[in-house]
Amino acid sequence: MNVKTTLAALSVLSALSFGASAADLVTNEQAQNLQSAGTVSVSGLDSSPMTIRQALSDKADAQGASKYRIIEAYNNGNYHATAELYK
Repeated sequence: MNVKTTLAALSVLSALSFGASAADLVTNEQAQNLQSAGTVSVSGLDSSPMTIRQALSDKADAQGASKYRIIEAYNNGNYHATAELYK
């Protein structure tokens, strides 16, 4: 029972931490009317796609971007992703 409670709490905290990020993920269509502000990359993560999105969002936020779009992502033993930033 304790393991189930711990897993449920971690799931909720993970969702909350992802939702608290300042930079929002946008689609290709949404990005068409936005001005590019550079790119950021993350690599070497052996984690989940959600962790990668959070890492990209954190880097986008640190660069002052309000939105980002993932332009490259692959897993070759470790995850790598690149995102275009928008102000």
